[in-house]
Amino acid sequence: MKILVLNGSPHVSGPTSDMVGAFADGAREAGHEVNIYDVTRMNVKGCMACEYCHTKGEGRCAIQDDMQQLYPEFLSSDMIVFASPIYFFTLSAQLQAVIHRTYAFNIPQNVKKVALIMSSGSKYVYSAAITEYFQSIVEYWGVENAGIFTANGKQNKSPEKHEELYRFGKSL
Repeated sequence: MKILVLNGSPHVSGPTSDMVGAFADGAREAGHEVNIYDVTRMNVKGCMACEYCHTKGEGRCAIQDDMQQLYPEFLSSDMIVFASPIYFFTLSAQLQAVIHRTYAFNIPQNVKKVALIMSSGSKYVYSAAITEYFQSIVEYWGVENAGIFTANGKQNKSPEKHEELYRFGKSL
């Protein structure tokens, strides 16, 4: 299985990146191809709602930026993992921009599964991001939710959380 991981954390060695690494290790050990993109280090602008993609662009966005690198990954992956710290009750702005720009191709037809990985300082901040994930991704794309994983406070970077994400990746 080809897995695309979109890491929306600006912290290279932060808790979200730690969980992504553990997941990727398990998935690779299980024989899957895993491609991780740190979207906070990419130049991806927000959608301008110009409709070029649906009028003249034939599914291609008018904005020429690093999203051009991600479009083929979306369209050729079997699974997508969205990973983000929670900032003000939702996913990072950089990951949101990537999600919004998928409007250009509408629904990635090869994707069958998705998962969500989130980290935060508090356990009471995930509901808005989870609701968006279910409505904007799982239900709209018509894909299977393979799992939602959270870490907060002392769970962040804990051996237990690392093992949980590793086992999840290995179980696919």
